[in-house]
Amino acid sequence: MRLWTVHPKYLDAKGLVAAWREALLAQKVLAGLTRGYTRHPQLERFRAHPDPIGAIGAYLDGLHGEALRRGYAFDDSKIARRQYPGRIAETRGQLLHEWAHLAGKLRARSPGVARRWRGTRVPGAHPLFRICAGGARPWEKSRPKK
Repeated sequence: MRLWTVHPKYLDAKGLVAAWREALLAQKVLAGLTRGYTRHPQLERFRAHPDPIGAIGAYLDGLHGEALRRGYAFDDSKIARRQYPGRIAETRGQLLHEWAHLAGKLRARSPGVARRWRGTRVPGAHPLFRICAGGARPWEKSRPKK
């Protein structure tokens, strides 16, 4: 499961669809509707807030907005609740860690998309996140490909 901090505009088609499916799974986990993935580290930042369902709904809404922009038909009726008062603080180090990780994935499966974004040193964040100082999160398990 990867709930990207980077803005969904940077994802290739496969990545955007995967992010949508994984965020829908995360919504089920946070709602207590599934037994799997309940301890997944990517969920910590959502669980830490008073309204985890609203937060994951706002995350899904950001993905849905990007899907609409591209002409995709993601079913927004699957979003339990879109409203979340505020934004989630996330670190610049986490954003850059994920950017390096995504860049490796894009080079391997979508070279054209990788070329489009190769000059981007610091990507924009998903609209749910407010970027603040700090390194990659301790719960981060991936190692970026060089």
